[in-house]
Amino acid sequence: MQRVLVMGSSGSGKSTFARRLSDITGIPFISLDALYWRPGWATSDNAEFGQRVAEVARQPQWVIDGNYTRYGAGELRREVSDTVIWFDLPRRTCMFGIMKRIASSYGRVRPEMAEGCPERIDFEFFRYVWTYRRQQRPKLLEYFQGLRADQSFVCFTDRMQADDYLKEITVKLSRASIH
Repeated sequence: MQRVLVMGSSGSGKSTFARRLSDITGIPFISLDALYWRPGWATSDNAEFGQRVAEVARQPQWVIDGNYTRYGAGELRREVSDTVIWFDLPRRTCMFGIMKRIASSYGRVRPEMAEGCPERIDFEFFRYVWTYRRQQRPKLLEYFQGLRADQSFVCFTDRMQADDYLKEITVKLSRASIH
């Protein structure tokens, strides 16, 4: 495990998971949101964003958090990744996740966000998460069709599975350091 994509709906827990995986393995954490957004919630130029992500994707190790498959060097990331982790959680879990996140960090910039993008209430974002399973999930399923047999694909349908996965990684790494 050297190049890991962590994908799924906003509010699913993927950023928290990706940071924890990075901490456990020592593999650098990269947030696509931090690369995409500019201060004041301004969007990046798609071509410029794609170039920044391509530079990151060419690095030997990373845990990349986020989707952006169309214009975030999506094909390159899929091609060079060795592991894809997908948070395929129910709508209610993701909606609760974003509401909890807003309540706990409103007005502050979260660690995985770009500077100048404080947590806020954004009804368009709520709608994006609410419609994610119908509108975005099919696009990710299509994206995953391009994975090769030598790539690991892990799908979590609840957060406990993600926690168990991290515990397993911790145990494996502890055993490896003993030998």
